[in-house]
Amino acid sequence: FTMQILFFTHYFPPEVNAPALRTYEHCREWARQGHEVHVVTCVPNHPQGKVYPGYKSRFSVQRENVDGIRVHRVWTYIAANKGIMKRTLGYMSFMISAPLRALQLPRPDVIIATSPQFFCACAGFIAGKIFGRPWIFELRDIWPESIVAVGAIRAKGVIKTLEKLELTLYGDASAVVALTSSFKRNLVSRGIGPDKIHVVTNGVNPEAWRPGNIERLQALPGLNGKFVVSYIGTHGMAHNLETALEAARILQERSDIGFLTAGDGAEFENLLTKKRKMGLDNFVMRGQVPHGTAKSYLLGSDASLVILRKSNLFKTVIPSKIFEAMAAGKPIILAVEGEAQRIVEETEAGICIEPENPQQLAEAVIKLREDTELRKRLGRNGRRAVEEEYNRKKLAERMMEVMREVGR
Repeated sequence: FTMQILFFTHYFPPEVNAPALRTYEHCREWARQGHEVHVVTCVPNHPQGKVYPGYKSRFSVQRENVDGIRVHRVWTYIAANKGIMKRTLGYMSFMISAPLRALQLPRPDVIIATSPQFFCACAGFIAGKIFGRPWIFELRDIWPESIVAVGAIRAKGVIKTLEKLELTLYGDASAVVALTSSFKRNLVSRGIGPDKIHVVTNGVNPEAWRPGNIERLQALPGLNGKFVVSYIGTHGMAHNLETALEAARILQERSDIGFLTAGDGAEFENLLTKKRKMGLDNFVMRGQVPHGTAKSYLLGSDASLVILRKSNLFKTVIPSKIFEAMAAGKPIILAVEGEAQRIVEETEAGICIEPENPQQLAEAVIKLREDTELRKRLGRNGRRAVEEEYNRKKLAERMMEVMREVGR
């Protein structure tokens, strides 16, 4: 049967972060199946807190149709992706404006709210009460634990209050869709019933990533003729890109190797300052670029770097960059322990190293640079894995099964 689906998300294209792309690709699949999908989101502004061209920050709702998805952009307090207080104001304003917009939409069969941050999940909770309909908590990150892990919040009273709210939301939701098995284990250990938690990992649309005759990155100063290792994504507190800078310093004498990063975030300016002080000509930082450009950078690279801080919390996450690199047919250098490491090792799609270890990173780069057959084999293995297991269409259908179950 066809469903009325109401989806709350803080991020949506033309923003290019992982939550935006996952939501868009899932909703597009459901719309293609004939379901009526309404997405309530913000005016695009991530990560710099600047409204994208063609949009305005205003109190009236901005509507558009994106591949059959009915998108409703509501007013929020807009802030850059740094500074905890201003960002929290932005999240809380969405928690209020999103359910208010939902009141003007058809009564949904099911409501989905995605996190982080969980003020978006609060919007799902509120809408569920308003409509008397089931809501699904899509759990992309254990929050507030993840922001505590990077030192963004230290006040014990605030943390306890947020954790109580977190458990209340899990308990009230009709179902929780967790992105990793580790997230499910975390929730079960804290008293959430295992039967209501469904694991639907991240993935990618392999058809959108066709390895082929992609122009090399020769036009970028500092990369001409080099073996290129790219990092495409947020430059945040969690990512510890200082390790990549140190590896670039170790490899500075290798004129045949270069690093490329594309993306913005709270640590971008600090990293750029450090790179300049270190005098690294082999480390190119492009900042925020359009999704198509970022995609061409990855397809034009020789290897993809996926990196996080060394933390027990990050053993539970699976960065979506893994699946994009696999789809692009690029070998992965993975500096993340735990569940992400298990996937890369099982699929034989890359080389796993210890997080925060620049020497191991440098050695992995040299190994891939000098072993063409290894590079090709790892790339082929990754491509096969996304076609068979981490295909976005299959994952969207798994999530649809959860929606059908709770929306009866």
